Amino acid sequence: MKFFVDTAEFDAIAELNELGIVDGVTTNPSLIMKSGRDIIEVTKQIADLIDGPVSAEVIATQADAMIEEGRKLSKIADNIAIKLPLTWDGLKACKALSSEGHMINVTLCFSANQALLAAKAGAAFISPFIGRLDDINLDGIDVIADIRQIYDTYGFETQILAASIRNVNHVTDCARIGADIVTAPPEVIHKLALHPLTDKGLETFLKDWEKTGQKIL
Repeated sequence: MKFFVDTAEFDAIAELNELGIVDGVTTNPSLIMKSGRDIIEVTKQIADLIDGPVSAEVIATQADAMIEEGRKLSKIADNIAIKLPLTWDGLKACKALSSEGHMINVTLCFSANQALLAAKAGAAFISPFIGRLDDINLDGIDVIADIRQIYDTYGFETQILAASIRNVNHVTDCARIGADIVTAPPEVIHKLALHPLTDKGLETFLKDWEKTGQKIL
């Protein structure tokens, strides 16, 4: 499973990228606002650092304007994935832009039916929002499972990019159910390495080592 980082904070991306675990980056208008950066400037900086896809989202809500904005965003770098909302206009824009050879990430997906439409419209990625489904007492992981079954049954090549990841259990569940990618905030990715028994074991090892009186360096 691939890891995308869901942020527009360049330093946080760069830190994780040094570990070799960053396969791509997703941004959205809220994350751009949080960064305080110009969308073109920060997206280009991220795209120059990361080899994988970097999602940049349109602001327009009408298909023609989405297509125009998408074409502009695609010029930032060769690895830009144009991010479009899962609306009828978004699907129209997806079909038009994917037919031109652009990489499309269809976002704000909350059902398997929506994911089916996005795949048929030529999306490279579909982004189901797990956490927001959980917020309204629906199981986001069940939606991932449904999409996985449909895509596998009919041979769609659209990759499932699980989004709105709130905790480490979401990551585990997505990996188990067969999501192609999870995009998570840096703090969630950092937490994947944490376990109290690891800390306890290390503490024990260090205390025992101190008793030996030895040094390695």
